[in-house]
Amino acid sequence: MTSLLFIPSSRLKRILAVGCSALLFTALAPPLQAATLRMAIQGEPASLAPAKVNGTVFDNDVLGDLYEGLVTLDASGDYIPGVASGWQVSDDGRVYTFELREDARWSDGEPVRAVDFVTAFRTALDPKSPSVYASLFYPIEGAQRAARGETALESIGVSAQDERHLRIELVQPITYLPALLAHIAASPLPTHLIERLGDDWSNIDEIVTNGAFAPRSWVSHDHLSAVKNPYFHAAESVALEGIDYYPIEDPAAGVQRFRAGEFDVVRSFPVGDYPRLAQQLGEEVRLSTELGVYYYAFNQREGQPTSDERVREALSLAIDREVIADKIMQGTVVPAEGFVPPGVDHYRGARMPGLDAPLDQRQARARALLSDAGYSPASPLELRLAFNENRANRSIAIAAAAMWRAIGVETELVNTEASVHFSNLAGGQFGIGRASWIGDYDDADNFLGILKSGNAKNYGGYRDDEFDALLERAAAEQDQQRRAAILQAAEAKALGDYALLPLYFDASRNLVAEGVKGWQDNVLNRHLARWLSLQAQ
Repeated sequence: MTSLLFIPSSRLKRILAVGCSALLFTALAPPLQAATLRMAIQGEPASLAPAKVNGTVFDNDVLGDLYEGLVTLDASGDYIPGVASGWQVSDDGRVYTFELREDARWSDGEPVRAVDFVTAFRTALDPKSPSVYASLFYPIEGAQRAARGETALESIGVSAQDERHLRIELVQPITYLPALLAHIAASPLPTHLIERLGDDWSNIDEIVTNGAFAPRSWVSHDHLSAVKNPYFHAAESVALEGIDYYPIEDPAAGVQRFRAGEFDVVRSFPVGDYPRLAQQLGEEVRLSTELGVYYYAFNQREGQPTSDERVREALSLAIDREVIADKIMQGTVVPAEGFVPPGVDHYRGARMPGLDAPLDQRQARARALLSDAGYSPASPLELRLAFNENRANRSIAIAAAAMWRAIGVETELVNTEASVHFSNLAGGQFGIGRASWIGDYDDADNFLGILKSGNAKNYGGYRDDEFDALLERAAAEQDQQRRAAILQAAEAKALGDYALLPLYFDASRNLVAEGVKGWQDNVLNRHLARWLSLQAQ
């Protein structure tokens, strides 16, 4: 077997050099203060249990600080060892054996054991209540069959060799396993607590976590407080004493409170405010490239108008993406004619058919398609477009409705708070729904995989055997160029079916106060608070 400390991403940095630079900075900078970071997030997490989250950015914001997986992220978004001190890989690349740190502890002082990861994977794949991220783990031997209820959870290829050694067996080698293991869904679960309390283990009064911070209190729709975990293996390097997370669904309100000094970090701001904020706040405004796509999901279940491919094509052709990107989003994003963002490692995306024609020609074809589908001025297509409430989402929805009105479509706008909206999407309770996907790891499969049949994030219920087969082929292909070509063919198939309506490729937008140190923009837009500190002003 080949012994490895960790498998680096393509963005691997020289950690020792950075560490030396950090020491020099510390020696010269004003003193840091042990304080509580106040962070405005875009919504309230669905749960503090990793297997029960809805998969939103704000779930990651909170749970990423509370838990640590076998692999974790450094400040620049690169993958580094977490609970695992190292691992070995078999010669055929199918078996990983992880050695856990001796000093990995839960916030009650109990050691993190290999069985805690076994519990986590079995919980995520449990067909009785599967995680929305269950499909991420299908590369593990037996995982997909277990998630379908076709085999026992005990048969999946994750096993504890002893208290500090975990074995993971794969169906076939994959290059991105370490990145998967940094995902919040792969966080360990406190088996010792679950055995005593069952599902109640994640209640705020009972929960223990193994990350740099542990939750202390939660006032629903107001704030969630977490404090430094004294048992965290790197607690001595964590500068913050705590974090208060405030769910702020109105980005304008977040900006106002940031300017009033109430927040240290705001995880989004209205794009229309970017020019003004950049002028007034300078370097506190952080706009950066992100592996993210903003799109509309088409509900393709039986009885839905968008189950008809002609309708989906018509709606897709009628959207002027340049207007949305340049006018509404103030040029801070890139119009999307595909689903996989530019910049994904070793990949060049496909393009949705028909978007190269002028808008008037696209509108003419859209009207013809709707006529073929049985719609007319006397009997127009009527749609419900759902979105979670904020200024940008509303402006985009209004613009989309106007563009569809030009081809004879009547659209009702439906807005709800974020937690309700995403719950409705996950349950298929919508017509057309606003969604976005931020890469969990830097690979095209992470985007295309959410369109695979049965994926919990496949909100629209798109199903195509050819598309699924292409993803299976790509998973088995070890040659990088051939794999990229197969994934591109899969993307082209989904776009040719108008499986969804991509609108733009996103950028991360954050407000970070001058006194916050350690923040580094990265394409995953992940920022663990263990790397942050507050400087005395």
